Amino acid sequence: MTYRAAAIGLFLSASILAAPAFAGVIGTNVPAQPITAERIAKLPAAQQPAWKAYLDRSTAQEKADRAALAAELRPGEAAPPPPPTGHGDGGMPLDRDAAWYASPEARHVADVIVSFQTPAGGWSKNQDRTGPLRLPGQPWASDNNSKHLSEADFDAARDPRWGYVGTLDNNATITELRFLAKVAARAPGKDGEVYRQSFLKGVRYLLAAQFPNGGWPQVWPLEGGYHDAVTFNDNAVSEAAALLTEVSEAKPEFAFVPADLRAKAGAAARKGREVIVASQIRVDGKPTIWGQQADPFTLAPVAGRNFEPPALSTGESADLLLYLMSLPDPTPAEVAAVHAGVAWMQGSAILGKAWIGGKGDPEGRRLVDQAGAGPLWSRYYSTAGKPVFGERDKTLRDDANELSLERRNGYAWFGTQPAKAIKVYETWVKSHPAK
Repeated sequence: MTYRAAAIGLFLSASILAAPAFAGVIGTNVPAQPITAERIAKLPAAQQPAWKAYLDRSTAQEKADRAALAAELRPGEAAPPPPPTGHGDGGMPLDRDAAWYASPEARHVADVIVSFQTPAGGWSKNQDRTGPLRLPGQPWASDNNSKHLSEADFDAARDPRWGYVGTLDNNATITELRFLAKVAARAPGKDGEVYRQSFLKGVRYLLAAQFPNGGWPQVWPLEGGYHDAVTFNDNAVSEAAALLTEVSEAKPEFAFVPADLRAKAGAAARKGREVIVASQIRVDGKPTIWGQQADPFTLAPVAGRNFEPPALSTGESADLLLYLMSLPDPTPAEVAAVHAGVAWMQGSAILGKAWIGGKGDPEGRRLVDQAGAGPLWSRYYSTAGKPVFGERDKTLRDDANELSLERRNGYAWFGTQPAKAIKVYETWVKSHPAK
């Protein structure tokens, strides 16, 4: 699809966000569309073979994963319960002294990581890797089902017993891979072979999961819904591209990776960078920032959960700008994307208001006038540059204070991440002036 067609797709999917700025409901969120054979059949003929092969690969891998799990149990044997849900870094810190990664504690975490690697080569999310090794027949994934599901909920799993079985959400898979590499670096020879092989399998997982256009979905094998979108949330695309770049360059921790796999990693990383630039949202032909996730075919922004609209997203965009500015060899297109993105952020800052309240506050979180406050940015903006907020019932609003108490308190509607990107830009622009 041409870039112009992608831009048209943006306006079609986000037209509800161009409503006049007045308090109350301004629209209803619409679900992201999954990758299907029917959608692929509507693509230009030249694009169809690659996408058909991709979908077939995903379908076959899910069947293989399910068969492998079933084969671990004897007929009639009950499966062990899923691992408990955890949070934080999952016991996989990446900032310890190098010597720590040779400790029994680190080796145990690495052993747990290896035991929970899916046949596809990825990992699930929200698990404490300091716990016991995976048992035969035990699900690879914890119970990640939403506890707030409503009718026709965007977050409803296609199969509640099979969700996030291989994901980049919440930094999963990337964190496991980086941890394994650190442990393997302190375990030369035979002792570290199991960790190196697990790492190589994980790199091949990233290569298999990558879209033909260079993006990565949130979940692979594919799970449907917004999980099939090009996912910028939690830095899925940029973190995958960054790791594969380091692999391709044979950084010390990745020196064991074979040359052929390094070459494939480098090519995948370059495609990941290209899709970032291609996904930058244009309004009236002018590049702005990025959505939280993008349709895999049109690259237009699409909705996430019920309350996450297909809009310009400042948190993910700030992270993308930081990633692009970290590149030692940015292309002219990447440099231009940074200049445009930072300019949009600078022009969209909210001054004189503060997002106050918190746990225990009976009024909940709310936006108030406060002299000298800011800069602050809304999490989401419409293509008209107006803040947008969502409820669990899929209604979209233009006033955060009109959201339910549960949604005001339960989501980061405002943030300051763009300020960091703007600060880094002040130095970066000296060596990358606008043309």
